[in-house]
This record gives sequence, structure tokens and C-alpha cells, in this order.
Amino acid sequence: MTADDVSVVIPTLGRELLRRCLEALAAADVRPARVFVVDQGRVNALERMAEEFHAAGLDVAYLPSMRTGRSAGLNDGIRQVTTEFLAITDDDCVPAADWVAKAAALLRREPGTIVSGRVEAGDEGVQLSVSTGRDAIVQRRPRLTFDRLSGGNMAIATAIVRRIGGFEEDECMRTAEDAEYAYRALRAGIPIRYAPDLVVTHLGWRREAERAAQYRSYALSHGGFYGWYLRRGDAFIAARAAFHWLRSLRRWVAGGIRRDSDRAAFGRAYALGLLPGVVAGWRHGGRRP
Repeated sequence: MTADDVSVVIPTLGRELLRRCLEALAAADVRPARVFVVDQGRVNALERMAEEFHAAGLDVAYLPSMRTGRSAGLNDGIRQVTTEFLAITDDDCVPAADWVAKAAALLRREPGTIVSGRVEAGDEGVQLSVSTGRDAIVQRRPRLTFDRLSGGNMAIATAIVRRIGGFEEDECMRTAEDAEYAYRALRAGIPIRYAPDLVVTHLGWRREAERAAQYRSYALSHGGFYGWYLRRGDAFIAARAAFHWLRSLRRWVAGGIRRDSDRAAFGRAYALGLLPGVVAGWRHGGRRP
């Protein structure tokens, strides 16, 4: 069966892990109308992979992109979508068999709501980010802690994208694009439904040094997101940034006490990187009105 009103967008840097994602979509209870693979790594093997799955019955469109940044890749893919709804995942995520069917059902019932769900940890290595809450929640306004949107597990009506725009491509928010998008949507009055039975599995492929580098990128990008809005006089973001920094400091200390090196590295990255990110975001936020 095919959900004729749902397309899937997958940005990739050319990782072979993409095969597992496409295999899951090909074997799904309900397939999407089309899958757009945006290849920013420009790897010829991925084009052949897309052709292979297309020949097997999964409508995969291969889109090579010369642009950098996940937001740019997402926006390149979203611009090609002609269906009423679209879902987004990553090349290192494996959607559950009912992922497309459940996303479609939720969006048909509530087309004015952005849908997100659980991100479970795979068996391989340590995952950078998971979201394992089991309670269904509808969030209608921003929170001090975090907003319930996982960039690798989300679905949205194309009409909402036209209303609030695509993902922010400024380099100061390079790896915090989903956090900024959630905040922008909530400020525009668009609720986010967290559905715990909408599930993808996040594969852990990064080694310790690669995870540490990604934590630093997350910290700088979240700071950039905060600085961007602080430049515009957003008092709520000032409170969130302070809360986030204090929580990161606590995580750093707790990780050291418990000898949890990954937890400590995550907290340390944010405690040291958030402020420089805020400064960069402040500067970038002044570039346009």
C-alpha cells in the first residue's frame, strides 16, 4: 500500500547507512508516495542505490546538492515535494514498519499540527540523541527545557512549511535547525504533537572523538540559535539560555562524579560552547531585519 499524500525527505552526506533507512521504507506497512534523497556528499554509489530501490518499487528520487548544512539539504528536498504532507528522517535512522502509516493518520486528523515521536537507540555504539518518552503530549508554547520536536522523526503539512518557511540555513545554527524550527512554529501558534508510537531507531556510528566534536557543534549551534533571538529582544530565550547553561554545568559535574565520560563530554561541550555560540548568533542575527 502507498500513502499517496505523504512524501519523505532524507538529507545525507553519502553514508552507506542510508541503505538501512531505505530498506525500512521499502518494507513498510505503507510506503510513501515518494522519497527524496538529497545527497550533499555527492557520492555516485548513492545514486546507484536510489536507482536500485526505485527499480524494486520504492519511488526514490536522487537529488545531488552542492550546498552544505542539513537545513540546506532539507530545504532542497522540501522544494520538490508536491504531496499534501511530508515526513523527515535522517540517513542514520531506521523508521518503524508503521512509521509512514501513523504519520499520515496523525496529519490527516490534525493537519495544522507538526508531528514528532520517539527516537530509540540502536544496538550499535552510543547514540548522540534519543527521545524515549512514553506519554503523548501536545505542546502549544515554548518551554524552558526543550521543545518536543526531533529533526530525524517529524512530519508536517506542506501548507505549514509555506506559512512559516523552511529550515534556517544560517551557519551559526548549523546543527540546531530543528530546535529553531520548533521554536518558530510554536511562536506562530502551530502546536507540536509528540506521539510515542511514531518511532525511528537512531543508529550509533560515531566514535568517541566524533561524538565529542558533534557535541561541540550542538553547543555552538544552540548558542547561535539563542543569540539570534536575543538580538531581536526575546526575553524568553534569555531565560532558556541561562537554564540550559546551568543544566549543562550540572551534567558535566554529574558525569565526572559517575565516571560517565560521554555525559561529562556532553555537559562540558555545552558549558564551554554555549556562550561563544550566543555571541556568533548575536552577530549573525543583525544581518537582516
